[in-house]
Amino acid sequence: MNAQFWLFYVVLAVRYLFIAGLAFLIFYIFFPQKFSRRKIQALFPKRKDYAREVGYSFFTFVVFALYGVVLSSEFVLPHTQVYTNVSEYGWGYFFLSVVLALIIHDAYFYWTHRLMHHPRLFKPFHLTHHKSVNPSPWAAFSFSPLEALVEGAIIFVVALLIPIHPLAIVVFLFLMTVYNVYGHLGYEIYPRWLVNSAVGKWLNTSTNHNMHHKYFKGNYGLYFRFWDEWLGTTHLKYDETLAKLVSPGKQP
Repeated sequence: MNAQFWLFYVVLAVRYLFIAGLAFLIFYIFFPQKFSRRKIQALFPKRKDYAREVGYSFFTFVVFALYGVVLSSEFVLPHTQVYTNVSEYGWGYFFLSVVLALIIHDAYFYWTHRLMHHPRLFKPFHLTHHKSVNPSPWAAFSFSPLEALVEGAIIFVVALLIPIHPLAIVVFLFLMTVYNVYGHLGYEIYPRWLVNSAVGKWLNTSTNHNMHHKYFKGNYGLYFRFWDEWLGTTHLKYDETLAKLVSPGKQP
């Protein structure tokens, strides 16, 4: 492994430990009672669950770091739309490219995620992640090797489809990690006014993804709920479950 690989690996691991670790400390160690009314499933995972999630996550970062090395290599990078001079497209497009990357990722995630639920693919690709029936923040990247290959490939899809600056990729991946940890948080932290707003009702929630882990089907989206709503894959009890968690009587 070269120095570039280890640089990518350390960045991935530190980002995960910081974001998932901070969420875990707040909601699972220091203030679980304060937020107890927002706990989606009453029970907490066991220590062996946390250990499994962290262990698989650290292996996932091996795959992700290798993808980073390949993408930045002289054999691949020239064939992508990655650019290095911000002035080439301007700061307006810089921020737009991050939004576009999230939209592309959401579509990619929905379809690959739904495909991995096919009976012939579920066990080799997705079962490892679904061992977290009641996920914690550590479950965000708890993938099998095959699923890690699928999930990490989004970076190539984005780099090939749209012009994007390396720093925009960093921002995109940071936001991805934050939202992924939120999706596995085990608590619903969105306020009622947001989830009931015209924009908020299309945002994916921790409740949404937690129900996917609990019931093993439906709610396949990542950042948004467009695809689930358009294709009728939203769990039938999602709105009811979310409403109870964010109702005034459930406020922490």
